[in-house]
Amino acid sequence: MNSQSIASNPFTITTPLYYVNGLPHVGSAYPTIAADAIARFRRLQGKSVLMITGTDEHGQNIQRTAESQGLQPQEHCDQIAASFKALWQQYNIQYDRFIRTTDPRHEAIVNEFFQRVWDHGDIYLGRQQGWYCLSCEEFKEERDLLDDHRCSIHTNRVAEWRNEENYFFRLSKYQSQLEALYAEQPDFIQPEARRNEVLSFVSQGLQDFSISRVNLDWGIRVPNDPKHTIYVWFDALLGYVTALLEPDEEPTLENALKRWYPIDTHLIGKDILRFHAVYWPAMLLSAGLPLPGRIFGHGHLTKDGQKMGKTLGNVLDPVALVDRYGSDAVRYYFLKEIEFGRDGDFNETRFINTLNADLANDLGNLLNRTLRMAYKYCSAIVPELSPDAIQAENTLMAIGVGLGDRVTQAYDALAFSEACEAILSLVKAGNKYIDDQAPWSLHKQGQQQAVEQILYTVLESVRLAAYLLAPITPQLSTAVYQQLGFSVNFNEHTLIHIAAPFATHAGWGTLPPKQALGEPQPVFQRLEVLEAVSS
Repeated sequence: MNSQSIASNPFTITTPLYYVNGLPHVGSAYPTIAADAIARFRRLQGKSVLMITGTDEHGQNIQRTAESQGLQPQEHCDQIAASFKALWQQYNIQYDRFIRTTDPRHEAIVNEFFQRVWDHGDIYLGRQQGWYCLSCEEFKEERDLLDDHRCSIHTNRVAEWRNEENYFFRLSKYQSQLEALYAEQPDFIQPEARRNEVLSFVSQGLQDFSISRVNLDWGIRVPNDPKHTIYVWFDALLGYVTALLEPDEEPTLENALKRWYPIDTHLIGKDILRFHAVYWPAMLLSAGLPLPGRIFGHGHLTKDGQKMGKTLGNVLDPVALVDRYGSDAVRYYFLKEIEFGRDGDFNETRFINTLNADLANDLGNLLNRTLRMAYKYCSAIVPELSPDAIQAENTLMAIGVGLGDRVTQAYDALAFSEACEAILSLVKAGNKYIDDQAPWSLHKQGQQQAVEQILYTVLESVRLAAYLLAPITPQLSTAVYQQLGFSVNFNEHTLIHIAAPFATHAGWGTLPPKQALGEPQPVFQRLEVLEAVSS
């Protein structure tokens, strides 16, 4: 939808704001695909949707990376941000806002928010000393470090000893309020494993955290004390708020919060769970702002059972992957084959086998063979049936009648794999049904009414499956719909809820009788194994 025309029932979802210390990787694409699928599903439902993604661009790590390449920090950030935008286009991700923390309007939002928290007495000047990981951009306790003071996350990085004056946020003040939040809203942190991690962390006692650094040029200055630069989380997390501004609005908190706030869902990696599920709500409580609906921490990806890394030479190149197989294939695999919230693995053989079995064979061939029979036996139009032609005991109708509700529940829970399995159960039943019923034999016997009932039932099953898969595989679903005679494009999200309204198209029995059918063509080409897509 056009974000300028705000309708009722708004829905706001965010990806992480990706750190620009390097080019985007498949771990960045994964939650962005998921966010796009949810945004698309909500648009199908007719909601006003704002999908936010973007880049976190400040900090010493960025400054040093740029210097190592002979670039100014802004030049480096511009290049990396452009690569994210280009990749999202390749993955058919239809974000509404791409926020960069170097956006001049962002500084105004950060300053106003900082002042609110300051006025509430929750910021003070103190001193911090300890081991600091530059890659994490945070101080580490001894127990979190490996031998030689190496970071347990960035194992090739030795932490630096620092002793410096910082501004601190009184996180400890919000211990009891956060514990009450988690108890009263058990779904605030999802999935359950992530919630348990947060409860364990908070139960150990919350410590105030530093929100500024000294001797750092690349970042937003602390109001009234410019020798300090605001540290990453008091800057980056507020990018979600800056992104809520309309393009021509004055950057004030009032303007940012008036339409799309509070945010419904933050999708994040589990490595930044603490900052979103503990720091962020405490900051919002301090500023007197409503909290988001839920924080969902997804898992990590491996390749062929191994953690991906440049030293292993097994990094999965997201550009090569989508160039080779197309966006629908990659989107489908990551959302169907990996339970969202758990760690998951990419294996190219399993990838190809899954796509060929589910989309090329089960769905694509079912549509193709049924359409060909409709051309041959029904003059290339949807069969016209009497209301009682399909019996209540029809196996496909029995699955299809409640499928929209089941799939909606799965999308609501971010259970993409469950949604796909439920949809595929109808498709697989359709293949069995048409084989069992053998309409080609019935045609030879002159049983035209039975033939038409069978073909209508199977075509309607394929239509319903394509509609419910559209948030994940919009191009495939568009091809299916157009071959069924609809002038619908699931990538035109400003109009899709009008062209194919959810109330009718997510239910059984929507395929219009006597509608002219398109020419049967493969909707998903079989994939072949080529050379690996690692880099």
